[in-house]
Amino acid sequence: MATTIAHSALAFTAAASGSASDGFRSSSNGVPLRALGKARFSVKRNLAVSAKLRKVKKHDYPWPADPDPNVKGGVLTHLSHFKPLKEKPKPVTLPFEKPLVEIEKKIIDVRKMANETGLDFSDQIISLENKHQQALKDLYLNLTPIQRVNIARHPNRPTFLDHVFNITDTFVELHGDRAGYDDPAIVTGIGTIDGNRYMFMGHQKGRNTKENIQRNFGMPTPHGYRKALRMMYYADHHGFPIVTFIDTPGAYADLKSEELGQGEAIAHNLRTMFGLKVPIVSIVIGEGGSGGALAIGCANKLLMLENAVFYVASPEACAAILWKSAKASPKAAEKLKITATELCKLQIADGIIPEPLGGAHADSSWTSQQIKNAINKEMDELKKMDTEALLKHRMMKFRKIGGFQEGIPIDPKKKRNMKQKEEPKVSVVDLEGEVEKVKLQIEEAKKSSDKPALLPLTEAIEKLKREVDNEFSEAVKALGLKDRFESLQEEFLKISSQDQLMHPALKEKIQKLRHEFTQSLSSAPNYEDLKYKLDMLKELSQAYKYEEKNNKAATLKQEVNNKFHEIMERPDVKEKTAALRAEIENAGVSNLDNLDDNLKGKILELKKELDFEFVGVLKSLGLDVEIRSKEPIEQILPSEVKTKIEELNEEINHKIENVINSSDLKDKIELLKLEVAKAGKTPDSATKNRIVALEEQIKQSLAAAVESSNLKEKHEKLKAEVSKIIESSGESDGSLKKDNPNEVYVF
Repeated sequence: MATTIAHSALAFTAAASGSASDGFRSSSNGVPLRALGKARFSVKRNLAVSAKLRKVKKHDYPWPADPDPNVKGGVLTHLSHFKPLKEKPKPVTLPFEKPLVEIEKKIIDVRKMANETGLDFSDQIISLENKHQQALKDLYLNLTPIQRVNIARHPNRPTFLDHVFNITDTFVELHGDRAGYDDPAIVTGIGTIDGNRYMFMGHQKGRNTKENIQRNFGMPTPHGYRKALRMMYYADHHGFPIVTFIDTPGAYADLKSEELGQGEAIAHNLRTMFGLKVPIVSIVIGEGGSGGALAIGCANKLLMLENAVFYVASPEACAAILWKSAKASPKAAEKLKITATELCKLQIADGIIPEPLGGAHADSSWTSQQIKNAINKEMDELKKMDTEALLKHRMMKFRKIGGFQEGIPIDPKKKRNMKQKEEPKVSVVDLEGEVEKVKLQIEEAKKSSDKPALLPLTEAIEKLKREVDNEFSEAVKALGLKDRFESLQEEFLKISSQDQLMHPALKEKIQKLRHEFTQSLSSAPNYEDLKYKLDMLKELSQAYKYEEKNNKAATLKQEVNNKFHEIMERPDVKEKTAALRAEIENAGVSNLDNLDDNLKGKILELKKELDFEFVGVLKSLGLDVEIRSKEPIEQILPSEVKTKIEELNEEINHKIENVINSSDLKDKIELLKLEVAKAGKTPDSATKNRIVALEEQIKQSLAAAVESSNLKEKHEKLKAEVSKIIESSGESDGSLKKDNPNEVYVF
């Protein structure tokens, strides 16, 4: 293309160029400039200059010659370099979504088989689709914090401009920080929603590798924050409400950015946003990292998408600092409280914008519509405030974060719901190692009498109990029964505090919930760990009981031996024993049966005397003592007597059950259970007295019921019959031969 530029005639007249031109001489040779000009140019009256411009590709920015009528917004869609991708992004499966992919593959295989064979598999396909939908629902309604982090970073997640073009009627992008640079990681522009004009600004990530490199993966440099600052002043001047979209891992932390004042740029934005006289709404659509997110996030309202995260440090960075390994990022994500739900509880975020199942990328248009509704709702509320109220509202939002007052009692409900300090969850492998270590400690303690063998067992059991409690809590949470458990717990605590009997309806609720939990426990994700830890706890508890029993038996045996030794070492007993031994030796018999009756009587008399003292010693140690034959009485009794005993036992048990099921005694038993539960391991004296009184009342009621019937008479008759049989069998004959070998102490 050629361009012709025509000029008017250049006339140099003597009158116009007289003395003035004479004064302009060349400094080198003194030649006048007019003469020098004539030497180089031949000046004509009509001068024409022709130039050719290089042909280049015609740009369609900002206004295309042929706007696409099918694109929403028409011409305005092309006012940004951001355009729809030519190819649909490839689906990306996150690690925890693999079970869903397996079901999808099955659906595809069945459909393929149906197409190839011509058979009807519609029922199977519908069943698989329902299974897929249910699995998707179960997965996305119980996401862990680290899973939400992965969703927030999903490569196909809608970006700032995706949402802006979906929610605005018109949008014009504004560029540059007026200092020589336009950072593509932050996009700003003016747009309208339902006729209302807003200033939009936000972090812009790329939709593919090429765009991510261009956008610096959504990490702004100081130029980007200064561009945002310029647009904030612009919006404040013209009275445009500001909507910011946060989606960045953090500000770009390279050497050049630090040299250009990254910290100063962020700080300037923070200070400025608290003084802007227009409403500000910030929306976290992906991840909001540290000061890079906060630099455009000091708003009156901070909203978050359901699967967005907002943090001071990424879970990986936190894990590397605290646990020296990025593998602990799931734990760090949970401790940091970075999800929308947790931040709303902490009053950092002001609302949650729902996402479809599968994340925002599953239906970006629907997600954008929810964002639009949220913006309209919050802006309608903020626009009602005057300037002073708006600034105070923004200031107080941040002032109340992390605030507390000392000396004010905590609300009981809040105190009960306060999360206790959790110990790190111990893996099954670690538990196995600890159990083996406990076994070795017990063996060492057995060898060394100065070390208590039960101490390591007690510590291991307490730790296992805590682990089992944590596993049960996780199972309750995973099965969706947490709210019901807490509700029943509140009712039970209320009744306990008022010393009331448990209502049958509440008891039925508890039993029903227990049954439901037991039935569905096997479907809990941590069931295997819970079952293993329960088995291990049972094994250790049995070992503890066995060791405790052995320790008690050994201690008791030692005490009994010491007491017996004291009796036998008493001077009077030693004297009697020595005299009797001398008489037996003087008798000169080799067999005790050949002793005369007088000597046998002395031996039996000393034996009974010592037996009486031994029984007194055993009773002083808290033991019930009974002297009985080594030969069981059951072998002596005839079969008809045994039948009578069994029938009487059944009749007594039946009578006791009837008495217990009566309303009066049943209430007393329930009240006794309640008192025992409240008392715990260390009851006070008043509680002890109540428990003893209740036990006495229950015993008296049972005794009265038994006496009122003919059971007591039957028992006495049967007892007399059994005594006669024992006497006739020679069990109580009193001879030395029968007395000595067959009697045994039972306690």
